[in-house]
Amino acid sequence: MFNLFSRPHAVKAVPDTDLEAFFHDHYYPYACATKKRPRFDLLVYQRHIAPGLGGLGLRQISLREIDKWKLGQLQLGLKNSTINKHIFLLNQLMKLASNWGFTDPNHHLLLKLKKLPIGDYSQKFLTQQEIGALLRGCQKSHHPFLFHVAKVLLLTGARIGELRNAVWGDIDEGTCMWRVPLSKSGRSRDIFLSQDALATFREVRREAAYLGLGTQPRDFVFTNPRSKTKYDSFYAAWYRVLEAEGLPTIRIHDLRHTYASILINNGVSIYEVQRLLGHSNITMTQRYAHLLKNKLHRRTEVVSNAILSGHVKPPGGHHPQL
Repeated sequence: MFNLFSRPHAVKAVPDTDLEAFFHDHYYPYACATKKRPRFDLLVYQRHIAPGLGGLGLRQISLREIDKWKLGQLQLGLKNSTINKHIFLLNQLMKLASNWGFTDPNHHLLLKLKKLPIGDYSQKFLTQQEIGALLRGCQKSHHPFLFHVAKVLLLTGARIGELRNAVWGDIDEGTCMWRVPLSKSGRSRDIFLSQDALATFREVRREAAYLGLGTQPRDFVFTNPRSKTKYDSFYAAWYRVLEAEGLPTIRIHDLRHTYASILINNGVSIYEVQRLLGHSNITMTQRYAHLLKNKLHRRTEVVSNAILSGHVKPPGGHHPQL
């Protein structure tokens, strides 16, 4: 078993240790001991790193080999943002190999494992008309819960994964809170529920009871009537609605963006939006900062109005000559 307090790899470098052996014999046990989701690293390595680099010795992995590997990823049609996730894991591997003595101390720095450019972050905010058309389409759908799913996401800004994994015990009507035991950040978070959001959850509970589905604390809020467990996804029904209503391509995640945009456009501060979205870092919320431009322009009028009305005086106590 891997021991965090020992340094089993601080030994003389082994020149012929290849990346494949390093990952499975050294990195993966370390990830299992220190990460919440080590299997994600395993899948990324097996699918996207091992085919191009796994057979190379750690010291053989050069800048040229890295560039060839990146090109191969691009030729497969992967997006830059996806490849950047693979680069991040590879960088972790090479850094630990250096730290543990498998390569020269600065080997990973020489590789210059930089992320690919991705341009501006892609965001889609639904208009009032699109929201109305989407909800009407979901209401006409034969899916028993799609309408409620769309409403909850719009009213809470929750992630679809958080909603799929929610159980009734997570919803506290007394405090108007939805407790997410494990969010994307790897930590728990609380989602604040409006009265409309609470009413929607009550509708879901009634529909679940009508369909003979469980509504006990450990039962999933959105239980698939066929499998009797949580839904794998809502995408098939979702895209049928978009097509039927003649709507443009709208991702389910765009409902979260729309929630944030409505908050900001109605005067909610970026810091409050950070809390409501559950972002661990304000940098993640800054992607919505451009929505503040009109609000900031209006704020400049506060200064103008104060000066013109005589509420603010320049140094010396004299009013400016305007």
